[in-house]
Amino acid sequence: MLDFPAGKKLAFAYNVRHAYPDPNKPSTFNEADFDDQVTIDAIIGHLKNIGLDVLPLEADIYAEEFLTKNKAQIGFVLNYSEEVFASDPKIYMAEVLERVGLPFSGCSLKTQKIIINKGEMKRLMLIENISTLPYQVFESTEEILDERLKYPLIVKPIARGSSAGITNKSVVNTQEELTEQVKFILETFNEPALIEPFINGREFSIGMLGNPPEFFPTIEPRHDKIPKGLHHIDSMEIKWQLEDELGINYFNLPAEVDDELRSKIENLCTQTWKVLEIRDFCRIDLRMDEKDGNLYVLDVNSPPGLVPPEITATSYFPAAAKVKGYDYETLLSKVIGAGLNRYK
Repeated sequence: MLDFPAGKKLAFAYNVRHAYPDPNKPSTFNEADFDDQVTIDAIIGHLKNIGLDVLPLEADIYAEEFLTKNKAQIGFVLNYSEEVFASDPKIYMAEVLERVGLPFSGCSLKTQKIIINKGEMKRLMLIENISTLPYQVFESTEEILDERLKYPLIVKPIARGSSAGITNKSVVNTQEELTEQVKFILETFNEPALIEPFINGREFSIGMLGNPPEFFPTIEPRHDKIPKGLHHIDSMEIKWQLEDELGINYFNLPAEVDDELRSKIENLCTQTWKVLEIRDFCRIDLRMDEKDGNLYVLDVNSPPGLVPPEITATSYFPAAAKVKGYDYETLLSKVIGAGLNRYK
């Protein structure tokens, strides 16, 4: 039973997607991190089923005014948004919530600004001796590649999730291909490109919940299901097309990992959680190199996707929670409860 402040409302902050991500249409990439209206409506329905009085809040440039006006009736905010849509310069929802002075789920502004910037996140992790791949940030196509970085490389937007801007062309093997992809990222997102080595090997995704966190069963994408000609990466072609076709057949849940490997995965995730000062819930993606079996943190997803099972079976965090023994509404209760307990 969720112990929610009596007489108060749960504000639910989210972003609505207006165009479904299409690998062939870069104009759809900018809202890949957002959710379709049908998903938002479904989450609101589940929150009401828990017994909460929900105050829906689209995270746009009017959000701060709305929160300030309704602050007295809000007991907690379930923050399912990273950014304030259409803000220029970019504003994060955590920044608005801290400024208004409301308790909310997930990471602080300090942590959110680090996690959303893959270059800054990797810089901090390397300082703290957390295993992540070497990298370089390109702010123009004129940058000179660090001689320590060897092909094949992968080129990503520095501050995007949900595979936005990562396509099969993102893995590059020549200077010409590298320049082309960096140009694509700069022009599509108006932000720097992150370059790091591309390694083939097993990939894992681990959900974490609570303070301190418990681990959800490990997910492993099935690279053997990827059609010939596509790289073994979580590209837009795979995330937004193949996953929908294959459903839960695209990944092993739980992954087949022995006790030694599970311990290594959980230790690396724990170190990452502590160094980045993550709160309440997240999902961490890792990859293992084929040659030596070394593990590397690829990305931190905060907040992780929370798409309900009636919408899709392939939303990693709820899927892993189900295997853990938590149905969807129990999962939502635990996420909110983790945040509420932290403020107590």
